[in-house]
Amino acid sequence: MKQYVKEFFGDIHVRIMNVLVLIGIIFIARSFDEWATWLAIVIGMAGYAFAEYLIHRFIFHMKPPKSTLMLKFIKRIHYDHHVDPRNLKLLFLPVWYSLPNIVIISLLAFFVIQNVILTVAFAVGISTFLLYYEWTHYIAHKEYVPKTSWGKRMKKIHLWHHYKNENYWYGVTSPTFDKVFGTYKDHQAVPKSETARDLEKRA
Repeated sequence: MKQYVKEFFGDIHVRIMNVLVLIGIIFIARSFDEWATWLAIVIGMAGYAFAEYLIHRFIFHMKPPKSTLMLKFIKRIHYDHHVDPRNLKLLFLPVWYSLPNIVIISLLAFFVIQNVILTVAFAVGISTFLLYYEWTHYIAHKEYVPKTSWGKRMKKIHLWHHYKNENYWYGVTSPTFDKVFGTYKDHQAVPKSETARDLEKRA
């Protein structure tokens, strides 16, 4: 386990997000005795969990775009990860993608709530869940066997997505939204996809 923790936290994108989360926690620490701060954190985490499903399904798995620039972007963000699922350089979401999205969503939240502390708490919630997503995703693609039944289940489900059929099991941290939106199926009833390892070949 030690080697996996070291490799995970050795990634530059993970390190940067951890530093930003720590800075955010220090900034809002004086407000930890207020329920609104914790609510903002929870909303941020729940928001990321929902966005994780939507983005994975509708953006990361979009049909190959005609734009060369957009194709290059989507290949780096996700297509190439399906081609080479164990490639560490393709495993983590790059900061140049994650950070601008968090900033934009947080600014929109600020315009609604008009409170800096709660906005930062919201961003901390998003970023913390992002790191949880990254760890869950990382472990799913390593040879390590999770200790918990939940961890084992999520690893198994994600590997179905990669090696059985890319049109199901989009949730990396939870199957909840797959079940809600009908993309969770018994893997034995799902046909093996010829494009699971090469999303660019889809019609």
